[in-house]
Amino acid sequence: MENQATDRAFRIGQKKNVVVHKFICKGTVEEKIDELIRGKAGLATELLKGAETVLTEMDDAALLRLVALDIDKAGL
Repeated sequence: MENQATDRAFRIGQKKNVVVHKFICKGTVEEKIDELIRGKAGLATELLKGAETVLTEMDDAALLRLVALDIDKAGL
């Protein structure tokens, strides 16, 4: 959602530079949310980096393997 909000700040035809500031105080909920967002972004990057197949071109079995929950890693 943060990326979406940042993208909305810069519109087609915009002539001026757009600067987005994000204020986070240590020990707050915002800091925890920021850590969570960074972790998820990193996970998404790791999942998709080097992927030669576009998700929309994957067959059903390959897509299911990609999104399947690994119970051992989930810690359940």
